Amino acid sequence: MYISEEQLKGFDSYKYSCVDTSPLANYVMHPFWNQFVKVFPKWLAPNVMTILGFLLLVVQMFVFIWYDPVFAAAPDKFLIPHWVWYFSVVAQFFSHTLDGCDGKQARRTGSSSPLGELFDHGLDSWSVSLFVFNAYSAFGRHAYPVDKMYGVYASTMLGFMISHWEKYNTGILFLPWSYDLSQMALLFVYLIISIFGLEVMQSNIFGMSIAFWFGTLVYVSTFFLTLPQSLYNVFIAYHNGTAKQSSLYEAFIPLFSPFAGFLLFALWVYISPGDILQTNPRLVYFALSVLFSNILCRLIVAQMSGTRCQVLNLFIPISTVCLLLVVTTGSPEVESYILWGLTLVMTVAHIHYGMVVVDKLADHFGIAVFHIRKKTID
Repeated sequence: MYISEEQLKGFDSYKYSCVDTSPLANYVMHPFWNQFVKVFPKWLAPNVMTILGFLLLVVQMFVFIWYDPVFAAAPDKFLIPHWVWYFSVVAQFFSHTLDGCDGKQARRTGSSSPLGELFDHGLDSWSVSLFVFNAYSAFGRHAYPVDKMYGVYASTMLGFMISHWEKYNTGILFLPWSYDLSQMALLFVYLIISIFGLEVMQSNIFGMSIAFWFGTLVYVSTFFLTLPQSLYNVFIAYHNGTAKQSSLYEAFIPLFSPFAGFLLFALWVYISPGDILQTNPRLVYFALSVLFSNILCRLIVAQMSGTRCQVLNLFIPISTVCLLLVVTTGSPEVESYILWGLTLVMTVAHIHYGMVVVDKLADHFGIAVFHIRKKTID
């Protein structure tokens, strides 16, 4: 279930290939991580570091949901206690740092494996949306309307997706410059708020709000940096005869489901009888993040195992049926129940998918997921 014998065997011949040309990564982040990783004991499994970094973002997300469920972010109402911003500094710093150190810990302890990469990138596929989900709490709908934020949210996930689509076609993961830059920018935002208060986010830079520049940075990064570079790298791979896929159709298969998902939820928001994005924006964004992460995890499995990517993710037709029910009933109350139910089902199914795939790979390689030791094989 979830992962075939063909895919398991494909992982046996997988070799990690990555290119990172970012000056920030090469001259600042990696030297820092090379030293910081020495803080961790050698008995600590890299996957423990990976999941701890992810859980920090999850806790941060629930804290923001509790204090500011609709992205009000109103400084004059003090919806979000000041300690939350201090915690956000810690969560942002350590989630980024642990993500940067887990691979170094694996090499340091001689525990590198395809499972570790899948575990890391699989959680990253969810983390990338949580970063924006949490950051939007600093701006709020008064500075950046929730409908416009939908485009920023989708663009962020799309940028991450494009990098892995590129790897599916070229066999090489070209890390975008924007990743570490955006992580440091978020840390700076939380740090400034923790020192000066949320009121600082009301300031303008060159006559435009900070929220506007945040959205602009995301769009420029995705559509003017990541996308053109990825298309170029894929073109070169086909031109040189090193492409992994046999045709353009096969090359673009991984993009069908994410584009369908983004458009489906955009349509839902547009025709929503209860204006669901305005009344419960966090639920809409979270549902989209689960859908996106599941699509990307399956792409990563296909890419690493050298197998064909799934054409249409099962969550797409399920979400389509839910939207049809919403349109048929035309009831805002029913719509809310349906979206809650859909989100719950997708979340449980996605977590179950991840657990099963990780467990099967651990058995296949004879390793423990959260321990640096060989598992006993009968």
